[in-house]
Amino acid sequence: MRRRGLGLVVLVVVAAAAAMVGGLALLVNIMERKQEARNPFYRVVELNDEIEDPAVWGRNFPLQYDRYRRTVDQVRTRFGGSEALPRTPTKADPRSVVAQSKIEEDPRLKTMWAGYAFSKDFREERGHAYMLEDQTFTERQIVAQQPGTCAHCHASVYVPYQKLGGGDLIKGFEKMNQMPYMEARKLLKHPVACIDCHSPATMQLRVTRPGFIEGIRALKAFQGVPNYDVNKMATRQEMRAFVCGQCHVEYYFKGPEKRLVYPWSEGLKVENIQAYYDRVRFRDWTHADTGAPALKAQHPEFEMWSQGIHARSGVTCADCHMPYERAGALKISDHHVRSPLLNINRACQTCHKWSETELKSRVEQIQERTYRLRNIAMDALMALIADLKAARAKGLQGPALAEAQDFQRKAQFYLDFVEAENSTGFHAPQEAARILGESIDFSRKGQLALRKEVQGASAHGPRPSSRSAPSPSAGTG
Repeated sequence: MRRRGLGLVVLVVVAAAAAMVGGLALLVNIMERKQEARNPFYRVVELNDEIEDPAVWGRNFPLQYDRYRRTVDQVRTRFGGSEALPRTPTKADPRSVVAQSKIEEDPRLKTMWAGYAFSKDFREERGHAYMLEDQTFTERQIVAQQPGTCAHCHASVYVPYQKLGGGDLIKGFEKMNQMPYMEARKLLKHPVACIDCHSPATMQLRVTRPGFIEGIRALKAFQGVPNYDVNKMATRQEMRAFVCGQCHVEYYFKGPEKRLVYPWSEGLKVENIQAYYDRVRFRDWTHADTGAPALKAQHPEFEMWSQGIHARSGVTCADCHMPYERAGALKISDHHVRSPLLNINRACQTCHKWSETELKSRVEQIQERTYRLRNIAMDALMALIADLKAARAKGLQGPALAEAQDFQRKAQFYLDFVEAENSTGFHAPQEAARILGESIDFSRKGQLALRKEVQGASAHGPRPSSRSAPSPSAGTG
């Protein structure tokens, strides 16, 4: 009995000691985690507005930099992303891997863009790591001599702009716009980097792209807010969309100075932008088959997102494409920057309490419906282009021909607005469906206008043209 009692005492003492050690270990761990959270980065180097190399920033922010480096990943979702396709490097193009060609996947795009550089080379978008490389070596550089304006959204330009402008960001922007692209390329070292979105002193988000600074000011003025300064007046949550909207937007090159302009002075919807282009009599190029003064939409993710339920709910680009994650005691934004479908748990399930399978199915259902409607709009446009081409071959002229060409301009831009936007309708499903529906309507109206022209020509013979084409302007790159 004594031995049993003694053993019990020893067991209790050992358990108490173990509990004490465990408690102390837990306390130490809690203190360490609190200390980590109190010091969210390592001050290994002193950062300033002249350090553009992200690797240097990464010494202070190794977790974020590690994820930034993963933008080299090439993973295709059902309706987007890119596969790594091998190619044989050449002296002109040293890339050993490229993304698949969209114009080979759908040759109708060549007809839509006939006479424009995009009909020669247009590929799936790759991660941010490739944005400068792919712009440098696209075949569009051979087909058309692109200006330095293209660097605005394909490189880390904050430091080059500052140097060119003698410390004045806008002056540097204006100087680079007027350079030939390959001359400007010599000044560019990195794809988009930390300095383009963060202040080195405080790490606060900031907008550094003059195109967005001027574009959002014009939009706010239209909305009744004069002299808007995005870096002083935007909320932190707004900035989590604005830093992405610096580049993921529709734009054009204005005048001989090739100034990059975001056409937002009449609103963000496709019809607002179309009206702006019509008012300033802008065209990207003249369609080779039809003679229509055509427009090329770029990548209007910001504009389309602004019309969707996520924007109305205060959910920004970063919330889904750069969701927060835990790294020890730290809460950091995932700088991998990828499709939410590749990261459903953190990107979607924070708000939506359904399974990953169900959420993926919902997204793909939206995209499938958008894609089917896109194909109907594409077929309608192809029919209009064929009819216009035939009408011109017969020598038909007159107001109805000009009217049909204007309908092509609208149908094509509306379709391209959804085609070039990289969510396949998900950012604003109902808006995407509306735009594609109106594109189909424009194509059919163009055919009806031609029918009137053909009937008129049959009854009265050819008539002289009364068409006054829009003044040509500088096209996009």
